[in-house]
Amino acid sequence: MKLALFTVTYCGLWYRGRPLSLKEQIEKAKTMGFDALTIETKRPVAFPADLDKEARKEIREYSDSLGIELAAVETMSNFASPIIEDRENNMLMVKECIGLANDLGLPIVKIFAAWRGTMRIDGFGWYCEEVTYKPSPTHLQRWNWCVEAIRDCAEWAEEYGVTLALQNHPPVVNYGYEDALQMVREVREDNVKLCLDAPLLGQQDDEYVREAVQKRRDLIVLSHYGSLGFDEDPSGETLRRASGRPLVNYPVFIGELKKIGYKGVLSSEECSPVLEDHKFASIETVDRHVRAALRYMRKTIAEA
Repeated sequence: MKLALFTVTYCGLWYRGRPLSLKEQIEKAKTMGFDALTIETKRPVAFPADLDKEARKEIREYSDSLGIELAAVETMSNFASPIIEDRENNMLMVKECIGLANDLGLPIVKIFAAWRGTMRIDGFGWYCEEVTYKPSPTHLQRWNWCVEAIRDCAEWAEEYGVTLALQNHPPVVNYGYEDALQMVREVREDNVKLCLDAPLLGQQDDEYVREAVQKRRDLIVLSHYGSLGFDEDPSGETLRRASGRPLVNYPVFIGELKKIGYKGVLSSEECSPVLEDHKFASIETVDRHVRAALRYMRKTIAEA
């Protein structure tokens, strides 16, 4: 099991400071002690249309030179819009990301069924509220649009030997593991697997977390953990913050991953506003969170 840095963490949306380029994020991963990098396909870091063949070759060679594995390309797809053009544009985006993964030599492209989207306001990132349409589609219609689109994307991915990893992330797919698993079953394509994230399980009791991993044991190819829930005290010791929610049950989750022989990555992400005293914090604060979470994950893996 390897630990990766997800480039969304340093994309310049969530903190005071500039975005880090893809090469700088490879360097960041190396300096911090990660094994790998997973790549969000969004400007200004890694929008596929901005990376020609030569740029892709340079990225691959640079990551190899630093010993940082490029583990996955991560899309921000939304196949649930009732607008035909929106769904087809998202399918084309995923197709471009499959090509990027192929050029970088990566085996996995992560997808969402229905990503809400982000916006930049006054220089910082916020999540969009879910869009409402008139007439409003039913949940059943949205579900089936997602299944159909993923099936088409899977056919394109198969040409390159790429696996799609559906994340257990709402909307359309609910928190937990059940909906994501059901959607993969309905897609019925061998190269569509699962990205299972413990923070998105909702329930954190031991039995449910074990069940979530064991019921998807043959399908899990990617996972993330959130660094925002970690920090350091003045002495450098790792702290965990609940923020009004139950602590994510990483010990049981990681223990079950080891039991099923999971060999993929756990990717560190900080993907929401980083606030201190209701103001956006510095990039150094993000660094502190990321370091603390990485130490915790290495210790938890070793002890599992």
